Amino acid sequence: MDSDTLTGLLENVARKFPDRRALSVSGKFDLTHARLHDLIERAASRLVSAAGIKPGDVVALTFPNTVEFVIMFLAVIRARATAAPLNAAYTAEEFEFYLSDSDSKLLLTAKEGNAPAQEAASKLKITHVTATLLDAGSDLALSVTDSDSVVDSATELVNHPDDGALFLHTSGTTSRPKGVPLTQLNLVSSVKNIKAVYKLTESDSTVIVLPLFHVHGLLAGLLSSLGAGAAVTLPAAGRFSATTFWPDMKKYNATWYTAVPTIHQIILDRHASHPEPEYPKLRFIRSCSASLAPVILSRLEEAFGAPVLEAYAMTEATHLMSSNPLPEEGPHKPGSVGKPVGQEMAILNEKGEIQEPNNKGEVCIRGPNVTKGYKNNPDANKAGFEFGWFHTGDIGYFDSDGYLHLVGRIKELINRGGEKISPIEVDAVLLTHPDVSQGVAFGVPDEKYGEEINCAVIPREGTTVTEEDIKAFCKKNLAAFKVPKKVFITDNLPKTASGKIQRRIVAQHFLEKP
Repeated sequence: MDSDTLTGLLENVARKFPDRRALSVSGKFDLTHARLHDLIERAASRLVSAAGIKPGDVVALTFPNTVEFVIMFLAVIRARATAAPLNAAYTAEEFEFYLSDSDSKLLLTAKEGNAPAQEAASKLKITHVTATLLDAGSDLALSVTDSDSVVDSATELVNHPDDGALFLHTSGTTSRPKGVPLTQLNLVSSVKNIKAVYKLTESDSTVIVLPLFHVHGLLAGLLSSLGAGAAVTLPAAGRFSATTFWPDMKKYNATWYTAVPTIHQIILDRHASHPEPEYPKLRFIRSCSASLAPVILSRLEEAFGAPVLEAYAMTEATHLMSSNPLPEEGPHKPGSVGKPVGQEMAILNEKGEIQEPNNKGEVCIRGPNVTKGYKNNPDANKAGFEFGWFHTGDIGYFDSDGYLHLVGRIKELINRGGEKISPIEVDAVLLTHPDVSQGVAFGVPDEKYGEEINCAVIPREGTTVTEEDIKAFCKKNLAAFKVPKKVFITDNLPKTASGKIQRRIVAQHFLEKP
């Protein structure tokens, strides 16, 4: 195995840094890189010999953020199978769709199980197996009967760069979710890109705050850390908790963390209401998966004394596409998602012609981290891979320094009587209002203009804002045609499982209200 595969890279890390901490469950136990590697090899052998997993099979996993998930995810791809992580909060109907669409042969869960997932698996005649690790010295227990040849089953397997390794679905902003197959080469390319741009080394440490069934937490938080010989801590609760976040960061000497803007805002709100006596010295804070308003970026930097680097990513690119650099490598620009990392990126017009700096068009990419195509979806592949580039569906432009600025999703731009409005621009203004904690702009159908702009805002704790306040504030800071016609004041915004706010879902939510 070489480092054209993720498994090869991790094997090299275990050899190079055997005794360094790899993975901790907060307050419970630590695993070194050598111990983690041993657990993965043994679990992969059990999958092959006891669960009958063959190269090319798809294995679905639904867990909280636990040590069992990490070991089993890496064991599945070590066994030359494809891992399909699923959100544990899905309904039985959703599990049935995802298990069926991925052609899963096996469902892995924690010992406690997952009733809706098991119901769907049973209906589809998919075997269900549980995984448990009691402590650092134990073997991982799988609920399948061993065969005699268990120890050497995986050692005979050689992982290849083109092996299928990860199967995820897109968020489905405009249609039903599309299946994205990713290979060992896709994974290792992305891990190397993330390591390089943030200079991750064995001295780094992070706390996972995002779900590991999503590409952001999985690639940027977990796999890139392990691939650098660095350390990862999983919260004791198996998910993000604002109350344990800073204690965990301090206890495990964290040097950075990555999150979506909604989590950053929760961390900021916690800082305002319950500040820590002191904060750890971080090398950087990373933000990705949704636009980070410049005002939130500056509040984070002011509160925690670390550079906040905004990045741009998507599932089809195995996460990272571009990022603002570390301070020693150049400026980081609020409102920009930085420079391309480890791949070609171009702004194309509708004819496929590359645009000059400061000219808007569709952001397109190509490189070893990019999927070869959606599963069983020729129409999406034809549209998505035109002119020899992968089309992201995002409108953006490069400035004269080569930094990418995103304007919005092609399908989310609001066309008000022929004027194209970027909802990201309106969001940024809403978030500069001193009494607004969260805000999102979205388009709604309108008889006169075709589309009109509305927004929803969550007031800061202990403050009161009215629709008139918000409109008056927007009028001072935006051209008249960009001012929201209606403002919804709320205490909650619907989010996806990965913490993203999707405008289509927000619009639906508020327009359906009587």
